[in-house]
Amino acid sequence: MNIKVLREQTLEANLDLVKKNLVIMTWGNVSGYDPETGYIAIKASGVKYEEMNSEHMTVLDMEGRIVEGKYKPSTDTPTHLVLYRAFKDQGIRGIVHTHSQFATVWAQSGVDVPCLGTTHGDYFYGDIPVSRPLLAEEIQGEYEKNTGDVILETLETKKTGCRRMSAVLVHSHGPFVWGDSPAEAVEHSLVLEYISKMAYCNVTMNCSFRDKPIPRIQQELADKHYNRKFGPGAYYGQASKT
Repeated sequence: MNIKVLREQTLEANLDLVKKNLVIMTWGNVSGYDPETGYIAIKASGVKYEEMNSEHMTVLDMEGRIVEGKYKPSTDTPTHLVLYRAFKDQGIRGIVHTHSQFATVWAQSGVDVPCLGTTHGDYFYGDIPVSRPLLAEEIQGEYEKNTGDVILETLETKKTGCRRMSAVLVHSHGPFVWGDSPAEAVEHSLVLEYISKMAYCNVTMNCSFRDKPIPRIQQELADKHYNRKFGPGAYYGQASKT
């Protein structure tokens, strides 16, 4: 992939955040990774979406050095780089960070998004985890890099990988989500917001019924819905044409 294509794909994904009502103001960013060059493209810091074009996609190497572009990259770039270094060999090619409303509600509450039904299970294997709060020294030090590190720590603690769990909610902050392309990472962000809203409604509704326990999805049903899309022998969708 050449740099022009990488920037255009990343631009389209960033603009899609607005179309899908996942961001307001400048509250979000998408990056894309090209395995052929080892470069990433990411939205420039603080650029308004209505003014954004491909020139606002800054291209960097995996050490964070600018390869092409005249704009300062997103302040979240060190987080993206930490995740790509860990995930790129597993096929992750796009990362999204937003402050989408309901996913951020769960992050601010410090509570995992519970897997309550098959809509959740179709995309995420199990509860979507919230990270621990960052320590004072982590915030005062390399904050954005340490945010990436705590995301990796969360996946390790939950004994899941980036393929089975494509999102982590950073405590008191918001979601970081990834996929096989920038476009897929946006899709996963949209699904995350949708199921976060449904889970919030479930919790609220159950509290209205005198603290009735929230029914969790059967493990067998969760396994079935995830694996029919992403597991061995997945059969959801159309078979590839040869």
